[in-house]
Amino acid sequence: MQLQNTTQYAIRILSYIAKYGNSRLYSAKELSEILNISYKFLTKIMAKLVKSGFVYSIKGREGGYKLSKPSKEINVYDILAAFRELEDDTKCVLGIGECDSNDKCALHDQWIKPRDLIRKMYKDTSLDKLDGQEFKM
Repeated sequence: MQLQNTTQYAIRILSYIAKYGNSRLYSAKELSEILNISYKFLTKIMAKLVKSGFVYSIKGREGGYKLSKPSKEINVYDILAAFRELEDDTKCVLGIGECDSNDKCALHDQWIKPRDLIRKMYKDTSLDKLDGQEFKM
């Protein structure tokens, strides 16, 4: 399951803020440069993150962004849901439209368990679990 670029960037942005401290504000310019995301694209993602309640936005010269709640309260599943990423995991893995127990593809029954494990991993993974690890951004 490949995540959309927007969702990948959202997770990277939130992970960065969680990892390097939520005690200060991060400007869009700073995040754009550090994470190598175009400024225009990053500001669109930040608007969605603000609207979804993941970050606060403080306007002005000394403004910026910070997490709206502790990193342990933000899990990857919620981020995926905000970016409508989870809607695709009900689609057929063979690309044959919607797939359910009434209208199965050849892999439907085998895909249920791995899909549920992936969902569980997303639910169990909060930003605080990511911020202590060494990973590339």
